[in-house]
Amino acid sequence: MAGAVIQLPNAESAIALAGSSEENLKILSQQTGAGIVLRGQELLISGTDTQVELVTQLVRSLEDLWSQGTTITIADILTARQALDTHRQDDLREMQRDVIARTRRGEDIRAKTFRQRQYLQSLRKYDLVFCTGPAGTGKTYLAVVVAVKALLANEFERIILTRPAVEAGEKLGFLPGDLQQKVNPYLRPLYDAINEFIDPEKLPSLMERGIIEVAPLAYMRGRTLNNAFVIVDEAQNTTPAQMKMVLTRLGFRSRMVITGDMTQTDLPAQQQSGLSLSINILKHVEGIAFCEFSQRDVVRHPLVQRIVAAYEKFEKG
Repeated sequence: MAGAVIQLPNAESAIALAGSSEENLKILSQQTGAGIVLRGQELLISGTDTQVELVTQLVRSLEDLWSQGTTITIADILTARQALDTHRQDDLREMQRDVIARTRRGEDIRAKTFRQRQYLQSLRKYDLVFCTGPAGTGKTYLAVVVAVKALLANEFERIILTRPAVEAGEKLGFLPGDLQQKVNPYLRPLYDAINEFIDPEKLPSLMERGIIEVAPLAYMRGRTLNNAFVIVDEAQNTTPAQMKMVLTRLGFRSRMVITGDMTQTDLPAQQQSGLSLSINILKHVEGIAFCEFSQRDVVRHPLVQRIVAAYEKFEKG
């Protein structure tokens, strides 16, 4: 048996590394087989030479984050492990230091997995980006982050957020209120992401002036969307005709992001998804980026990743 002690600089860094209820130490132990105990600001590691060395490398590779008091997540740990296994430590450091934006609460937003980093690079480079993957991978959230940052930098005149109003068998007509009240429940996740960066009190004014538009997909018909950052959310629920319609709305100086989860389709059983069809049709078209997330890119509560993995296993039989 071997052992090592990593001295952490202060209580904040110890808390950031350990995570809530020392969840991160449990994950590090599961990943390496080593015993890990935090006593004050000392991280005590025990195990074989290989296990101790692996924990030490993982903790050091995350130092840019915990040394600043930035809370480590399970995604950070798994990405650090992937970086070590694939000799991509330089890429990991670059990703950790690349702050995409800062929320109104002062939290830094950065890619947490290599696929997220690829997605963010595509959002900066391509005028049309498709992103698919399970819940919790940041598909919509990261698109909104890039869109709001670009809007505030005057790269685009407006943001347009849209999604098909087909959810779990419900129809808009069954909901009370006028159109905006009917639509709001469907678009709540988009509002939540925007509110991370724009004061909610300012949002109504921006919407009245058309600088931020949140609307059902049907309202895109017949329009040309110039100088806009367009996000089409829950695109797995589009029909092929709807998807063709929205793709052909793309105007000059505009960017469009299509996000969706093919395992969460709410269309009738016999109805083909416009998202899957469009990816098949467009996969060889120049100038379009395609990003596909997996359960390894889930950045919500650790339990979400395990839920996604269990469903994937069940659905594969």
